[in-house]
Amino acid sequence: MATLTEGFTDLTTTRGAMRVHTFTPTGEGKYPAVIFFSEIFQVTGPIRRMAAALAGEGCLVAVPEVYHEFEPLGCVLAYDQAGSDRGNELKFTKELDSYDEDVDVLVKWLQAHESCTGKIASHGVCLGGHLSLRSGFHDGISAVACFYPTDVHSATLGAGKSDDTLKRIGDLDARMLFVWGRQDPHIPREGRELIHARLEESGRHFEWHEFNAAHAFLRDEGPRYNPALARICMAMLLQFLGEALK
Repeated sequence: MATLTEGFTDLTTTRGAMRVHTFTPTGEGKYPAVIFFSEIFQVTGPIRRMAAALAGEGCLVAVPEVYHEFEPLGCVLAYDQAGSDRGNELKFTKELDSYDEDVDVLVKWLQAHESCTGKIASHGVCLGGHLSLRSGFHDGISAVACFYPTDVHSATLGAGKSDDTLKRIGDLDARMLFVWGRQDPHIPREGRELIHARLEESGRHFEWHEFNAAHAFLRDEGPRYNPALARICMAMLLQFLGEALK
């Protein structure tokens, strides 16, 4: 376990500045990096706490503001109906190329970061789960951890609601970890089965876990939080990252 330094950096993209929040173990060593993609509400309290917990285990964690071209830097959407509506609106407004460019900018920045070993994985929840999976198409990403990733089965991420993530999953060289809640209405059983079947067809390396849990069961605010499962999932995540980022 390590103490942390928190900060942020504004990176340049073709669509304006992207703020990236960093959680770095204290010390002068180098650490493997994890890009942590948030849910639709951006870098909220629960997201910051998850990032800090992961950094405390010896990772340089970078959390980008995924809607940087639409909202002021530092914007956090509230966990209410208005925040949900805005987050879902932007999820389908942002262009797929912009999501992919963000990954490229992040990877290149981390590869040159003084505290990074050069080994990089991604991790994400909800929208971020899909972004984490998609980031695996970048050759700088060694592993992707996807917790209840939305819109993969329906191929509806981004402007036009027509992404190619599932179609291209056979091209993904990164290791994959998937974690789902069986009571999650956003990814029904039929959707999970579709993704699983495509993964089996692809012959790629992946892990798959399902729990009796609702959507966003890792979020430590609100009635859907399951702290017992959150502890189990952190242990699985650390084992997965430890093997992938050696």
